[in-house]
Amino acid sequence: MMLKHVIFSSALGALLFVFFLSYSLYKTPAQSPVQFPAELTLDPSQIEAKAALVYDPAERRILFQKNASASLPLASLTKLMAAQTVLSGKNKNTAVTITLADIAPSGDWGFMVGDIIKLSDLVKMSLVASSNDAMAAAAASLGEDYMNQMNRTAGELGLSNTYFLNPTGLDLSDETSGAYGSAYDVARLAAAFMKKFPEYFALTAQEQVSIEDGKRTLSAKATALPLRGIPGFIGAKTGYTDLAGGNLVAAFDVDIGHPLILVVLGSSEAGRFTDIETLISASREAHNPTTP
Repeated sequence: MMLKHVIFSSALGALLFVFFLSYSLYKTPAQSPVQFPAELTLDPSQIEAKAALVYDPAERRILFQKNASASLPLASLTKLMAAQTVLSGKNKNTAVTITLADIAPSGDWGFMVGDIIKLSDLVKMSLVASSNDAMAAAAASLGEDYMNQMNRTAGELGLSNTYFLNPTGLDLSDETSGAYGSAYDVARLAAAFMKKFPEYFALTAQEQVSIEDGKRTLSAKATALPLRGIPGFIGAKTGYTDLAGGNLVAAFDVDIGHPLILVVLGSSEAGRFTDIETLISASREAHNPTTP
């Protein structure tokens, strides 16, 4: 009886050994988990801009970069910081009177000295239509030290390669821009603004903006119009000056409820949109790779 038990146990052990050996030889190798979203396999030379970045704000991951830490002229991307500072420091229903100092020499979108406009409407016109007059007035409502407040906000957000000399980003001279920052800093600024003031960032995805001053309606087209037809588009801020070239920061959903932020600095006026579209296409391809 004991001998039969030993033989049975040995046979069972042998069978189990063969089973596990076969399993280890023929089973599909375990795949290491792939991070989502995936990093982009994109040649930086395909991007015209001097600097570019694809950033995942949820995971705080960089998915693609090209000279992302270089400090470059920001142009009207500056208005994101001005809006962040203004909306954090003043009641959005504050009535602001337009002064001569607010109006640029060429003027924009019909603002006139003496107009009384709600702060929130000035911010809307600044972000959607990139109005310099509106942002100058909104920033001035913070008081004489509004530039210090903007730069302090940048410090609080950890934007170490960013500083501001005016609230609009307009060039101060042929050699000096109104603001400087890196693509990495711009991405984190956009993430912070989108998180704290999502309703204002979402406005930039609309076709136009209209505001009232109590006597008339001021309307303007959105500067991000070329991106409106892209699936998942959330919003964007444009910028362009002689020193900066074409700048653009945009957000879109690579998956439901999972936005990515894309930045290009130092492209051309038209090339900034092409660059962003290239980055979006590469992001989608990384998420849903084409199989042969």
